[in-house]
Amino acid sequence: MKKLTTITTIFLLVFHFNLIAQEDARSKFEETIKSDDLKGHLSVIASDEFEGRETGEKGQKIAAEYISNYFKEIGLTGPVKDSENPYFQTFSLYKSSWGEIKLSNSEKEFVLYEDYFPYGSFQFDNETVELVFAGYGLNGEEYSDYKDLDVKGKIVLVLDGEPKGEEDADKKSKGFNPFSKIETAKEKGARAIIFVMGDENQFDGRRKMMKKYGGRPSLSFDNPKEGTGIFFTSSSKAAELLGVSSKKFDKTVGKISLKKGSTSGNLKNKITITAKRTNDEVQTENVLGFLEGGSKKEEVIVITSHYDHIGINGEEINNGADDDGSGTVTVLELAEAFTEAKKNGNGTERSILFMTVTGEEKGLLGSRYYSENPIFKLENTVCNLNIDMVGRVDKDHEDNPNYVYIIGSDMLSSELHQLSVDVAKKYAPNFLMDYKYNSKDDPNRFYYRSDHYNFAKHGIPVIFYFNGTHDDYHRPTDTVEKINFEIMENRARLIYNTAWEIANREKRIVVDKEPNENK
Repeated sequence: MKKLTTITTIFLLVFHFNLIAQEDARSKFEETIKSDDLKGHLSVIASDEFEGRETGEKGQKIAAEYISNYFKEIGLTGPVKDSENPYFQTFSLYKSSWGEIKLSNSEKEFVLYEDYFPYGSFQFDNETVELVFAGYGLNGEEYSDYKDLDVKGKIVLVLDGEPKGEEDADKKSKGFNPFSKIETAKEKGARAIIFVMGDENQFDGRRKMMKKYGGRPSLSFDNPKEGTGIFFTSSSKAAELLGVSSKKFDKTVGKISLKKGSTSGNLKNKITITAKRTNDEVQTENVLGFLEGGSKKEEVIVITSHYDHIGINGEEINNGADDDGSGTVTVLELAEAFTEAKKNGNGTERSILFMTVTGEEKGLLGSRYYSENPIFKLENTVCNLNIDMVGRVDKDHEDNPNYVYIIGSDMLSSELHQLSVDVAKKYAPNFLMDYKYNSKDDPNRFYYRSDHYNFAKHGIPVIFYFNGTHDDYHRPTDTVEKINFEIMENRARLIYNTAWEIANREKRIVVDKEPNENK
């Protein structure tokens, strides 16, 4: 009995000293994450030399080289075996952009982004086509704007909304939304559709936004096919397009009702359209650095940011210091901390993939590509910690800047959420974890708007770290000088401690919710 007691005591002492050693290691390498280092990296990544890091452009390529060289320098391995550069996961996208656009009738030429704006991917080569008024663009059994109306090869001008009878004021038909109207016009053989936005203020806001961003190239995985032309205009310009007075147009619209039927086809005109669009293939790359774990090395934690931004507008460079230069350099600092730990004999039990993705600003394209072409099996991916905008303080927290918004931590795993809470209490007791945006019903839809979502939709637990928006979002004024590096360091250390706990815990994080469950 005495011998057994002695063995038990020795075992408990060894276990105790192992815990102390592990805690000392965690703390030691947390200290390597410094605000000065974050500032040093960001002053490079968000400099003019990188030209706003537009996906597929020169600046993004320079950034990719900078990140991959750093991963290599600190000792991470490049896990992409079939790549010329093993740190690059390279893939192709199609860049589509507008060239010349003109819209006119016999009386005037309409002004792009003032009188109208295009949407989608289509082409017209200085073609004169018949324009026909097609009411509300609906085609149902009880009411149809296409009854006895031939629109094949023509352009239809369609009103927003739908006709209402007094008894149906709150009802909407199946074809009410614009996309249904587009499909109906396509089925009827229309060459293009011009939507008339009934709310002038809404049109004015939309045209201003499109004037700012509509001329920028779009990127997609598929080569855009020539489709049905789509334009938006205001009700005041609709009459001019049809070559009639506003009074006659309003009278025609006013006669439409569910009982009396449509007045479609009553107004016609000829318009001439030029709409030229170029499509080019471009290559871009996610940048990956891998740190192999110990006893549970087959299980992988993925830590992400996006290193692309929105490039140059005119002569102004959008440097994207916060969005998402801040997340990118945080990934670099985390990578250094964990690699230093391993070099000193304190490597994590699970493996960690540090990945800065491209194409986020174009629709989460880089993370989507990885999730559909993973280097490490998704079933072996424990969780994703995604860092997107962590360098600023929003207006809600000016009096208490030591905070971060946590999004998605409880969407798929109650265990991950509790671990995140416990880590904050233990290592950052004065740090505010704000869950304001942690809802699938959040009107900002932040849960769906960053790269973690491409992991979450595959059932992989996620945490999205975010500082909220500010007036410099997607503007040339998002610069290094406005970054709060002290707060950024605190956020980076919180993420480090969370990753450390996940990487070294005995059991893998449990998924106890479905991806499509509503919170």
